[in-house]
Amino acid sequence: MRAPVIVPAYEASATVGRVVSDLFRLWPGLPTIFVVDDGSSDATAELAEAAGAVVLRHERNRGKGAALRTGLGAAWREGFAAAVSVDADGQHPAAEAWRLHASCADRAALVIGVRDLGAAGAPVANRLSNAFSNLVLSGFAGRRLRDTQCGLRRYPLPATIDLDAREDGYGYEAEILLRAVAAGLPIVERPVRVLYPPAGERTTHFHPARDPARIVVRVLRTAADTRTRSLRRRLARVRPRFRQ
Repeated sequence: MRAPVIVPAYEASATVGRVVSDLFRLWPGLPTIFVVDDGSSDATAELAEAAGAVVLRHERNRGKGAALRTGLGAAWREGFAAAVSVDADGQHPAAEAWRLHASCADRAALVIGVRDLGAAGAPVANRLSNAFSNLVLSGFAGRRLRDTQCGLRRYPLPATIDLDAREDGYGYEAEILLRAVAAGLPIVERPVRVLYPPAGERTTHFHPARDPARIVVRVLRTAADTRTRSLRRRLARVRPRFRQ
């Protein structure tokens, strides 16, 4: 199955060109890369385009979730049955993105990368945040989820779009997981190797206070919405029996 890569990017001029070049070099037959420039003020778009990517632009910064939705919509309109997401900061090696895609033949599956953050040298705060997120989302999902924050994923199309995830920010990936579980989509987890640069070279747009709070709010709203929809479906099945 041929699948494009989606790279949501914001102020990523230091890394995005190398990310795109490595993907084309190490992914056999990669059809295209959609870089979604999420309102950057630097040379993100120009460098991605120079490396061979198709650049989709947001006029203003809308968030990672909005960028992923834009990329997934473009991939579906181009006729692809799935798309792989890769972060623009170089955390996800191109060979790992290809391996994740090739590891699962089920076109309907949502394929999630599972990181070993300790081995990768991730900061303690990242490890604690990820462990907490895994615990909370596993509780709401009713099944164990081993890495709910990894941005290296393969999304099935159009099933992911049909989940109607609404979060514009970092909570999009958590929302997709909960909605996929509720919809009965197959979820496949695969171990992946990731790279964390030294502390002084790390770039992140994740706000340590604001963004976790927004993710929690989105998780609570999604859990309530999916349970309400499930109850409505059950009632719809029961009502014809009473009419008889």
